[in-house]
Amino acid sequence: MHARERADDVLRMYRLARSGGSRELLHWVSGRAAGWAGLLDGDGTVLHGVTRSPDGTGVGAAALAGEYARGLSKLDARSFAFDRGPHTALLFPLDGPPDAPAPILAVVAPRPLPDGLAILLSDVTMPLAMCWAAEAVERKRRRVDLAESRSREAVLHLLMTGQLSIAHQVAGALRPTLPDPVRVYVVECPVGRRDEVARICTELSGGRSWIVRCPVYARHLILVVPADADAAEQRLGLRVAEVVTECVVGVSEDLPLPDTATGYRQAFHALAVARGLPDRHACFGSAPDPAVAAGADGVRWADELLHPLLTYLPRRSQDPGSQELAATLASWLAFSSHATQHLKIHRNTLAARLRLIGELLGLDLNRVGDQAALDLALRIRATPTGHEKARREEKAAQPSLALDDILRVPAVREWAVQQLRPLTGPDAPRSAADPQDTLRTWLRCEAQLTPTAEALDISVPGVRKRLTRLESVLGRSLLQAPSARYDLWLAFRSLDVTGAGAAGPR
Repeated sequence: MHARERADDVLRMYRLARSGGSRELLHWVSGRAAGWAGLLDGDGTVLHGVTRSPDGTGVGAAALAGEYARGLSKLDARSFAFDRGPHTALLFPLDGPPDAPAPILAVVAPRPLPDGLAILLSDVTMPLAMCWAAEAVERKRRRVDLAESRSREAVLHLLMTGQLSIAHQVAGALRPTLPDPVRVYVVECPVGRRDEVARICTELSGGRSWIVRCPVYARHLILVVPADADAAEQRLGLRVAEVVTECVVGVSEDLPLPDTATGYRQAFHALAVARGLPDRHACFGSAPDPAVAAGADGVRWADELLHPLLTYLPRRSQDPGSQELAATLASWLAFSSHATQHLKIHRNTLAARLRLIGELLGLDLNRVGDQAALDLALRIRATPTGHEKARREEKAAQPSLALDDILRVPAVREWAVQQLRPLTGPDAPRSAADPQDTLRTWLRCEAQLTPTAEALDISVPGVRKRLTRLESVLGRSLLQAPSARYDLWLAFRSLDVTGAGAAGPR
């Protein structure tokens, strides 16, 4: 090999190392050898392998190289060559850090070997070792990032399910500390830029935000921000939308840390409104919570409804218990089929748990009405109401309550009126279609678009368009989970049972 050719090869190696890493280098080496090239660890396992041989040299080449790589460490040699049949195998251990085993470069090529191949392989070991070391560091960084992301996701899940003590324990190993009170943001990012937007949010919030990559929606970031932030930090959502022009941001009210789940729902509903605004940012409008309005009777009703679930004992120790089933139900009510991503379970596992929950409670989980009742009951139990005494002393003394009894409570009726007021107020949509009729029909059809379109005698895109307009009017998400369909069903039902509305969804 001439010096000029060798210099060109070395220059080519370093360019490939910079642009494509170890895979591109191996691809190039395989082509120069007209055979198989790969990296193996000390026990002969192939880490990367490439073949560009026209005669099928790669078939069995990895096994052949691995057989000799296992004995290379015993030979105390810097290189090794052996012949078998019509092929020659060349092995070169790469340099690596003293505390970690370095891989072995192996090439299997047909004889006669190309001119200067051994020199080329000795030259490529340096850039290949550098690439491997850099890639090893990157792999470790990704594992650390993934572990931290999963830990933050776990903390958020604990907050959502009201397990504050465990959430604080897990969060203690991360930064920043969990704030209290909080304001929750949901940031919808451009495709493929969530990590970049997360870094921007960290910088704009001065590192005070608890940032979680949403496990359900691949474009969403969830930010838990201190509610006592200064004026600049209170504009965090607007600043994010300004810096990243394709971002959309929804913001909750200021809430205690135990109400993080409520804050997330509020921010998600605000996000649906923000999509239609010029500045792509919206805050959730102040509204009462039916879980609070239900009062002591609501607490007792929720306890009675959920009692079979909360006292369930599985037959086998490996089966989900009452707490896991309740968490599954809450996740499914919030995220529908996306609960599999939230809970990290298979869809068949989710379906089996939901069947069991329906059997325990005697409810049809395919009906929006039963879903709305369960959602309200879980929210009541998660809301600090100060009615623990009612739970302990009055449950046995009072007659059983039905959902309609709770919906007749004056405070709940007032909540229902406020929920539906945007449909009849000055900002209500001006069209031939009655928005209340559209929503009632949609709810009667179990929030399914195709049956709704048939009942309204319009197209499915027409139904979707109407509901999208109503999202802006109500300031709530309808088509994406978490959806406001449960609150709307409860609101319509409350007005119906108190005689203030027409026949509601049943």
